[in-house]
Amino acid sequence: MSIEKKVWWISGALTFGLAVLLFRLLVALNHFEGDPTQLPDQASVDDYLKKLGNAPEYQVKTGIFIKSFSFIGASDVHVSGYIWQHYEDGIHDAIKPVEGEVGFILPEATDAANGLIEEVYRMDQNGSELIGWYFEQTLRQSFDYTSYPFDHKTVWVRFWPGEFNVNVALIPDFLAYPATGPEDIFGIDPRIVMGTWERENTYFDYRQSDLDTTLGIGENEFQTNLPELHYNFVIKRNFGNAFIVHMIPLIVVTMLLFGAVMTVTRRPNLVERHDFSTSSVIGTCSVLFFVILLAHVQLREGFAGSPVIYMESFFFLMYFLLLAVSINTYLFASEAVPSLRFIHYKDNLYPKAAFWPFVLLCMVAITAYNLSLKAGSEDEAVIERQN
Repeated sequence: MSIEKKVWWISGALTFGLAVLLFRLLVALNHFEGDPTQLPDQASVDDYLKKLGNAPEYQVKTGIFIKSFSFIGASDVHVSGYIWQHYEDGIHDAIKPVEGEVGFILPEATDAANGLIEEVYRMDQNGSELIGWYFEQTLRQSFDYTSYPFDHKTVWVRFWPGEFNVNVALIPDFLAYPATGPEDIFGIDPRIVMGTWERENTYFDYRQSDLDTTLGIGENEFQTNLPELHYNFVIKRNFGNAFIVHMIPLIVVTMLLFGAVMTVTRRPNLVERHDFSTSSVIGTCSVLFFVILLAHVQLREGFAGSPVIYMESFFFLMYFLLLAVSINTYLFASEAVPSLRFIHYKDNLYPKAAFWPFVLLCMVAITAYNLSLKAGSEDEAVIERQN
């Protein structure tokens, strides 16, 4: 077997192995780990509140049903649906909201005055009164886009009790849902229009209030250590849309760039057949640069203010490849630096054979790095919630 065939066999084997490794890393990057702080039943709620050391004076069952949601910015999500609460006769009389009042606060609503929270029903139920509200609010939250397009978003509705001067804990109304286990999806309309997203999970949990003030009420230890009830729904981005819009152009440009590399030759018959010249290859690279630049700008405009995201790293890789191909072509065609046998050996054999292994190796390194970042951020989020 000639040296050329051996080199290409090694290149093919490395390309295949790296492609398999990249696929496995992408599957891991697209995986969502369940949150250990989930509250699947009333017993878990009782255990959490018991650990607080300062038991709430009142517990109010609260439920929610999401009818629609949509992202209206990088940090804003518009949510609509129903929220209800149970007030037991003789127990919650002092805190029960009268008609026109609301028994909860959505502290992350950015424009509550223009939003909507209106009472839609009030009925007696065997010694308690059930009050339900319809709401439409825009909630501001911080989302991590660094794993795009393999990112998961946990959109939450954060509740505060309507009464500030008494110790009130809002607890999930588990009986209002068919099932609330770790793998169950509840509290969200199954016919909701998700757009480019897919439902992944839903759950209730508590997060310790980070207020460093009593809000002027005075000594109220429970208020500054309030167990804030959160209803969370986890959504996963539909990879297909992002793949068509961003990845296919990158793949096509990479193939065109490989084709340009393969035309680099000194053999007279191939030079004439391929119409090879240094200017033609560099001209092709310059055209592809503007194609990649425009696609990069379009991607970046959708994530203004966010750190470098996963897919954006491939654009930086493409910039490097365009520059590397141009330099390789110039050095080879001009026969500059004869000592660089890596470039001049066997009609530019090694750069041609190393093209796809190098591209895939860089993609593997980028994916592995982002996977480690994702694992670290998930661990920090879990620790923060547990504390």
